[in-house]
Amino acid sequence: MCRLFGLHAGSEPVRATFWLLDAPDSLADQSRREPDGAGMGTFDGDGKAHVSKQPLAAWEDHAFAREARILKSTTFLAHVRYASTGAHTMANTHPFEQEGRLFAHNGAFAGLERLDQRLVELGAADLVHGQTDSERLFALITAESRRAGGDVGEGITQAISWIADELPVLSLNLILTTATDLWAVRFPNTHELHILERQPAGPDDAVPLDARSSRIRAHSKELAHSGHVLIATEPMDDNPAWRPLAGGALVHVGPDLGVSTSYPFPKAPAHPLTLSDLSPSAAASQRP
Repeated sequence: MCRLFGLHAGSEPVRATFWLLDAPDSLADQSRREPDGAGMGTFDGDGKAHVSKQPLAAWEDHAFAREARILKSTTFLAHVRYASTGAHTMANTHPFEQEGRLFAHNGAFAGLERLDQRLVELGAADLVHGQTDSERLFALITAESRRAGGDVGEGITQAISWIADELPVLSLNLILTTATDLWAVRFPNTHELHILERQPAGPDDAVPLDARSSRIRAHSKELAHSGHVLIATEPMDDNPAWRPLAGGALVHVGPDLGVSTSYPFPKAPAHPLTLSDLSPSAAASQRP
């Protein structure tokens, strides 16, 4: 299953170090299904998006992801891909950038020809450069955000609702970031997505951020004293404040780290998919 990680550090850029994969240290590790891509997205001091990513074809190529990356930003987005649609190419590797926003997706859905028709209707077909369902979902969100006068939350709501009504859906979990805001969706409840609101620590109990999952690690001494919000596929430490998002949740984290949660989507997809409906390779990419 793909791994998602989003970090909102507030209004001031902070430094954080990221590792996207653990090095395999045994034949058992190397025999696991290999990730198909990895990438990081950040924003510079002028709010311009930057993406560093690479498709990964073999463990020998994973040095790109295993090496420590020291990055500075207000929001961070990381993704490790297990492909359900699309070849192992740069164009199909997350995160994606569109109109100064960054996006990554964990899940799968079908009916891409129908979605392509919808993108043509909305004048957004040119946003899609690869083969993935994920980039098409992002393009629909971008198109709907345009129609909503730049309201990203409304764009997400309209895009997810349209796909939920029109297309077969397994999971549409996603994180979308700008330099100032972060949005996350868990829909429906097929795959988990978790949130941690880490409050500022006092001088005597400050602990650096050190979040670790099976594929992504983030570390920051600068975040020892300031609040921040994490969104991740799985809890990344033993902090009891981690909580799962409910199915159907749309979370928004603003520049002041205020977190709001709404439930604007249908209760369930009109045409739900299960793993047994997918091809063997696509099903393997969606298993925990």
